[in-house]
Amino acid sequence: MSRYVGAIDQGTTSSRFIVFDRKGEIVSLAQKEHRQIYPKPGWVEHDPLEIIRNTEEVIEAALTRASLRASDLAAIGITNQRETTVLWDKASGRPLCNALVWMDARTAQLVAGYTREGGQDRFRPKTGLPLTTYFAGLKLRWILYNIEGARRKAESGEALFGTVDSWLTWNLTGGPHGGEHIIDVTNASRTQLMNIATCEWDEDMLAEFGIPRACLPRIVSSSEVYGEVASAPLKRTRLAGILGDQQAALVGQTCFAPGEAKNTYGTGSFLLMNTGTQPVQSKAGLLTTLAYRFGDEAPHYALEGAIAITGALVQWLRDNLKLFDVATQIEPLAASVDDNGDVYIVPAFSGLYAPYWRDDARGVIAGLTRYATRAHIARAALESTAYQVRDVVEAMQTDSGIALSSLKTDGGMVANSLLMQFQADILNAPVIRPKVTETTALGAAYAAGLAVGFWDNTEDLRANWEIDRTWTPKMPHQQRDHYYKCWKKAVTRSFDWAE
Repeated sequence: MSRYVGAIDQGTTSSRFIVFDRKGEIVSLAQKEHRQIYPKPGWVEHDPLEIIRNTEEVIEAALTRASLRASDLAAIGITNQRETTVLWDKASGRPLCNALVWMDARTAQLVAGYTREGGQDRFRPKTGLPLTTYFAGLKLRWILYNIEGARRKAESGEALFGTVDSWLTWNLTGGPHGGEHIIDVTNASRTQLMNIATCEWDEDMLAEFGIPRACLPRIVSSSEVYGEVASAPLKRTRLAGILGDQQAALVGQTCFAPGEAKNTYGTGSFLLMNTGTQPVQSKAGLLTTLAYRFGDEAPHYALEGAIAITGALVQWLRDNLKLFDVATQIEPLAASVDDNGDVYIVPAFSGLYAPYWRDDARGVIAGLTRYATRAHIARAALESTAYQVRDVVEAMQTDSGIALSSLKTDGGMVANSLLMQFQADILNAPVIRPKVTETTALGAAYAAGLAVGFWDNTEDLRANWEIDRTWTPKMPHQQRDHYYKCWKKAVTRSFDWAE
C-alpha cells in the first residue's frame, strides 16, 4: 500500500522534491538551485532544460535518501513559479529560447502601449488582472514577435506554450512521445488570457495579444489524475495535482473558508485571501485570481497582493553588496542595532507590484546619514518586507470588508524571528507560523492526494495543521504610525524613475 505523496516544488531559485506522510509531515527532501540569467537590465531568464534536469535529480535524491520506490507514492503533485513563460518545440522538446521569468520587465513598452489605448485596468473585468509586465500573456507575445520562427511554429501547433507546470508535466508524462500539454486553472489565471468567470481561454484576449490558440495547453482542474510519469524513478506514478505556488501555499495552510488568508515570504511575498466561489473585483490594487479547483467542484477564488521583492532583497545584499556571506546572517546583523536609524529601503528593482502597480518605480535607499551602518541597512531591508505586507493587508481589508484578525505565514523568511516580530508590530495583529512551513509543496501534495483518495476531504487536511509559534504585537501605536508614515514617504521617492 502506498504510504506517501510526493510534491515537485519548482521555484524561482531552486527545484525541490518533498515526500509527505498522511499527517502532512516531511519524510524526505532534496533541493538544487538553478542559474539566474540577466542578459540586460530588467531582463530575467531561466534555462528550462536546466530546470528539468534539476527536477529529475532532486526526485531521485529524495527517494534515495529515504530508501523509497515509486510504488511507495500514491501520487505526486506539482507546484511552480507562476507567470514564468516557456515556448518549446513539440517534436524535439527543446525550448525556442530561455524562459522569461515572472519578474522580467522586457514587456514594459507593450504594457505602456495597451495602457495608453484603454487604461491599466481595461482587462480586469475578464481576467482579474491589471496591465503589467508580471503576467505570462505579454511575455508570450514578446517571444512570438522577437524569436525567429516562433510565431510560425506557434500558429501551426509545432511550438507549445506553457507556464512551468505545463513544461514539467509535458516532460514527465512523455515529452515528444505523447506528453500531456495542460495547465491548471490557477496558473492559467496568471496568463491574462483566461476568462476568470468561465475558466476557459478568452477569444477576445487572444485576439488583443495576438496569441494563436494552437500553441495553448488544455486548462484542467487543480486536483485530478492527469496521467502517469513515463520514466524512472517515478515510472507509472500518478500525477494528480497542480497548483501555482501561492495558491498551493493557501491550500497547504488549509485556508478553505472565505476570509481565511496566508502570506508566503519567498523571493517575493504573496498574500492571498480566499473569497469563496465568486470572484471579487479589486478596487484597491489587488489581483483577482483562481485559488483552486478540486475535480469537478466549483472553482474557488482569491484576492492576492503580489510583492515582487522581499527575500530577493536579502540575496541582493549578500551577492551584490557583500554585506554578509549567507542569508541567515542578516538577522543577527540587523538585531545588533536597536532600530533602523531612519533608513528605509524600497526594493522596486523591477517596479512595484500590489497595491501600487508602478512599472516606472525603481529601488531607493532613503534617509541615509553618516550615522547609518550596514546593520541599519540590513534592518531596513527586513522591515521593508513587513511594510510591503501591511500595504497589501490594508488594500485587502478595503476590498473584502474583512478585518485581519491574524496572519498565517510560511516560506523561507519565517525562520527570521526579528522579521516576524516586526511584522506583528507593524500590522498590529498576531503572526502565526505553522509546524510545517513547507506549505507550498504540502499544498501540491494535498491536491494530488485528494484526487486519488489518499485523503478523503479537506477536513482531513485541516486536522493536520498545527501552530509552531505566534508573535503578538508589542510596539506602541505612536511608533508604529511614525514608521509607516516614513515608509509611505520613501515609496513615493521610488516613483517616475524609469522612462
